Amino acid sequence: MKEFDELVKLEKVLERIEPFGSVEKLATVDHGGQTFPIYGLRIGAAEKRLPTFGLFGGVHGLEKIGSQLVTAYIDYLANQLSWDASLVDLFQKSRLVSIPMVNPVGVYFNRRSNGNGVDIMRNGPIDAEVVPEKPSLVSGHGIGPWLPWYRGRDEMEVETQTLTDFVRRELFASEMSLSLDIHSGFGFRDRLWYPYSKSKEKFPLFDQAIDFKKLLKKSIPYHVYKVEQQSDSYLIQGDPWDYLFEEHYSVNQGKSIYIPWTLEMGSWLWVRKNPKQLLSYKGIFNPMVPHRFNRVMRRHRPLLELFQKAVFNNRSWSVV
Repeated sequence: MKEFDELVKLEKVLERIEPFGSVEKLATVDHGGQTFPIYGLRIGAAEKRLPTFGLFGGVHGLEKIGSQLVTAYIDYLANQLSWDASLVDLFQKSRLVSIPMVNPVGVYFNRRSNGNGVDIMRNGPIDAEVVPEKPSLVSGHGIGPWLPWYRGRDEMEVETQTLTDFVRRELFASEMSLSLDIHSGFGFRDRLWYPYSKSKEKFPLFDQAIDFKKLLKKSIPYHVYKVEQQSDSYLIQGDPWDYLFEEHYSVNQGKSIYIPWTLEMGSWLWVRKNPKQLLSYKGIFNPMVPHRFNRVMRRHRPLLELFQKAVFNNRSWSVV
């Protein structure tokens, strides 16, 4: 077995963060005679009613930069919590929960899909309400695992089930929760998406999403993100985040808020600046030059910090 650099780094970071919360092996995935763990973690208070930020990466294994960014941010928090009393106080009254690498088989083998050829972002038990006049493979299909964006058959994959179970357990009981799933590979600009991806229908918590957009503009006035409903870019069949939102909203409408966000880093910009990356499939989705990788690690930290502060201070900005 070749060295799994991302997993080695993650496990070292998990050792450092565990004193400030908890770490759990949520599941294992067997593929090709090898076993791959899926880890979940909590930083801060154990009480699930408290404001909670969920952070996720590595859903598409080829988009390694998402998992790397989540791991780097957790490492940063481990450093900060060792001396920053104000941050310790914040996490006594709020929580961060995370699965840094949802699809470890995909990360290890440089695949978008999991080991069964299934795209986890198309594997949820929910269909798009508005089908494009010319359906595309990108939206999700059932043709077969030999094509990208394959939805799978019947039951959810282990990775999808682990993700949905974790979100239900760790975010659904919170009075206010936001989550962020980090991806790369679409366009020249970083996009921050709120639901829906299944429909052009107006998102039920549109007012709250716009309140967060305004908070982002006020807090990071020169930010780079285009904030929009995901279906403004394209439609998706089987989006687990739409599925989780609908489940939470149907039960908790008017009682609590949960909004799943997606950060889609515009990796085409990295390719334009370094066309040699086109020679590598991995290069289409990840910054391959060290200084650009370092810039990505720095660039999004203010956004992640804002999410954590926003859930904690939700009564100051959110329409309830």
